[in-house]
Amino acid sequence: MARRKKTINRSGANTRGSGKKYYVLVQSGKDTDHVFTGSQPRRAALKAATRGYTKIHLRERGTGKIHKFKGSRKRVSAPDGSPSWLPQMVWRPSVKKEGLEKLEKHGRK
Repeated sequence: MARRKKTINRSGANTRGSGKKYYVLVQSGKDTDHVFTGSQPRRAALKAATRGYTKIHLRERGTGKIHKFKGSRKRVSAPDGSPSWLPQMVWRPSVKKEGLEKLEKHGRK
């Protein structure tokens, strides 16, 4: 059986060949069980904001970085041409990057 080759991007994070990165939500300085995916940290932050998080700190797996965002969401009418199963009112997320924190030690030796 052939082994899957791991793809390492420029930041050193394991993306498994898809370009997708994994971001763990950090609250009160500790990791939570919530993991958001995206090619960029902003995309993962938008997903967290859609769920209602306002203080969004995302730790990028495989690196020593914590991306900090301030998020919000508001109710807007569904776009034209949306499928019939989509409700008339949907959440529109918004995020603003507040900074990047680099952890001193993140598992590499």
